[in-house]
Amino acid sequence: MDGNGRWAKKRGMPRQMGHRAGAETFRTIATYCADIGIKYFTVYAFSTENWKRPQDEVDALMNLFRKYLREAADTMSQRGVAVRVIGDLSGLPDDLKAQIAENDTIADQLGPDAAVANLCINYGARDEIKNAVQAICREIQVGKLRVEDITEGCIAKHLYTAHMPDPDLIIRPSGEMRTSNFLLWQSAYSEYYFTDVLWPDFTTADMDAALDDFNHRQRRYGGI
Repeated sequence: MDGNGRWAKKRGMPRQMGHRAGAETFRTIATYCADIGIKYFTVYAFSTENWKRPQDEVDALMNLFRKYLREAADTMSQRGVAVRVIGDLSGLPDDLKAQIAENDTIADQLGPDAAVANLCINYGARDEIKNAVQAICREIQVGKLRVEDITEGCIAKHLYTAHMPDPDLIIRPSGEMRTSNFLLWQSAYSEYYFTDVLWPDFTTADMDAALDDFNHRQRRYGGI
């Protein structure tokens, strides 16, 4: 969800206002995706590197996560949207972890047919892969796995995204042309769509444009 800070700066506002606007866009696009039949929608909300930002901005983001996860438990679930959090939860405040657990319970109650909106919080793809490798090594140490059991499927099952398929389409807003440590393993055959639109300005029409572009791609997966 890139471009929140620049969106606020263009309007003479503090960066926190851009994050608030971006959070509203998340809710709009997540429910729209559910309405048009997209099963999984995942946004990069806070990276493992974002802790380096000024403390007041980090605090404001954590407060936003608290607010919108509470609201998701009350409203988005009524629309049949399960909101889950992906990332290293151990580094998050205790009350936020408790709210995430509550959202997970609601998501489980909605069942497997519900649309899923994933928030990546304290997430980094390299960190995710490192944690998966460590988990596999621990299972080898106690005899639950053999080295020969380590397949691509085995690794995938130890990632945060084990409950979902790999992404078909990754949208990068705000004019940036890099992956920024997002779903590196999972995006091996994803289609990318780049747009100059800042995330708070991203609308359902922009989503439609990205999907239309995606629908005209030819996906060969290494074949002809």
